[in-house]
Amino acid sequence: MVMILAFILATQTVRSDGIATTSPKRTDKVVLSESEWKKRLTKEQYDILRAKGTEPAFCGVNLDQKGDGTYACVGCGLALFEASTKFESGTGWPSFYKPLNTKNIWFIVDKSFGMVRTEVLCAKCDGHLGHVFDDGPKPSGLRYCMNGKVLKFTPKAK
Repeated sequence: MVMILAFILATQTVRSDGIATTSPKRTDKVVLSESEWKKRLTKEQYDILRAKGTEPAFCGVNLDQKGDGTYACVGCGLALFEASTKFESGTGWPSFYKPLNTKNIWFIVDKSFGMVRTEVLCAKCDGHLGHVFDDGPKPSGLRYCMNGKVLKFTPKAK
């Protein structure tokens, strides 16, 4: 948790306790009504991205995805992770050791289910993506544990 807080301090506008609590200001922000989000997303995508749900472990569409490319938010298309930073964590969810650009995500403290975790959100549409933990591989030591159903994989052009 200390490493995550240090990362947040280095990349986000934060409170005095080191936690980012407000969405980044962007000129390309996607703001839709709940009915518009429901039209844009599948029920499963809506339940995760907008209602902060979690897909079942080992069931996500991008868990076994291989190859070079980019993972983007299904809600707004913002590029979030490069395939080269994906690793097998054994958790049942796609895991990455760093985001494509730290300006494309933001964090809040998630105290749901009797735990304290760091939630990862899309900076363009504020959609819930997953959580970040400090048990990842080098070089970052972080594990961005993402819901695969809210990530769209685009293979690298050959």
